[in-house]
Amino acid sequence: MAIAGVVAVGAVAALCLSGCANLGYYWQSATGHLKVMSAAKPVEDWIADAQAPQRLKDRLVLSQRIRSYAVTELKLPDNPSYRRYADLHRSAVVWNVVAAPVYSVTLKSWCFPVTGCVTYHGYFDEATARAEAAQLAGEGYESNVYPVPAYSTLGWMNWAGGDPLLNTFIFYPEGELARLIFHELAHQVVYAKNDTMFNESFATAVERLGSARWLATQAGEDARKDYAEFNGRRNQFRALALATRKRLEKIYAETTGAERDALKQAALRDFRAGYAQLRDSWGGDAARFRAYDLYVERANNASFGAQAAYDEFVPGFEALFGREGRDWKRFYDAARRLADLPKEERHKLLKEAP
Repeated sequence: MAIAGVVAVGAVAALCLSGCANLGYYWQSATGHLKVMSAAKPVEDWIADAQAPQRLKDRLVLSQRIRSYAVTELKLPDNPSYRRYADLHRSAVVWNVVAAPVYSVTLKSWCFPVTGCVTYHGYFDEATARAEAAQLAGEGYESNVYPVPAYSTLGWMNWAGGDPLLNTFIFYPEGELARLIFHELAHQVVYAKNDTMFNESFATAVERLGSARWLATQAGEDARKDYAEFNGRRNQFRALALATRKRLEKIYAETTGAERDALKQAALRDFRAGYAQLRDSWGGDAARFRAYDLYVERANNASFGAQAAYDEFVPGFEALFGREGRDWKRFYDAARRLADLPKEERHKLLKEAP
């Protein structure tokens, strides 16, 4: 999701071995992923294709520079992932459904035989995702649906060609393209079962550290300027959303009844007013901010809870990177050791790290 700089780990590789309550969900996950895989072909074939647009060829060449840099400089996996490209002829690869109670920003979880429990349901069809969100709302949850440009199969599908580059993100600005590739590859390095917040925060830390290094050493001045402007807006928005989430957490923990309802609505009004001020300060083409506009328009407990998964432990992981001498291999080993700890213990250590 572009708003939070996020991209989710999909549960698409999960298989229903026995006792599944929702065979339809597993079927759409499996068939949807197979369609993505079957649409992909090697990058070199696209580059050699006389019918392929030159703009696409240029981006694919750039993607392979970024992919090689991920291996040589960031010590990310050297495997078939992101060496193929697919045009899905749609704007997102999946749409994630998230839900939270009316008085909590803690997300509902769904559990799978292989990946464990995650705090979203991913669908390859937007209408189906929105139907589930409506059903959850009918059950009393605050729900949300957001588009996802990429997901990781955690390296499990490298034998079949790996996760492909997609039209949903290939034309991102250079810094954003690098960030996304680094994020998704990071999911193949460390994965803690039943801990979305740990996994996404780790990948977000890798993407931020890696893209900063790429921009500083590999990109041109125009790419650095574009990314600085884009990332500056994103960081301002994140800070506003984080402050609102923490305010809501405090309201839910300390108040009840009519007072709680009134304070919640005041917090949401202030969030929207704060965003209006930010948007005015950004200027430029309003169409560029459409994703932010939609987030704010639909903001609720579920959307604030989803953002937390990608931001909560990033400072802890960045501090860990520093303690490990900014050495990528040592950093990954340290992260794996954290993943082996009980969930509460690793969370405590990451919160204390900065």
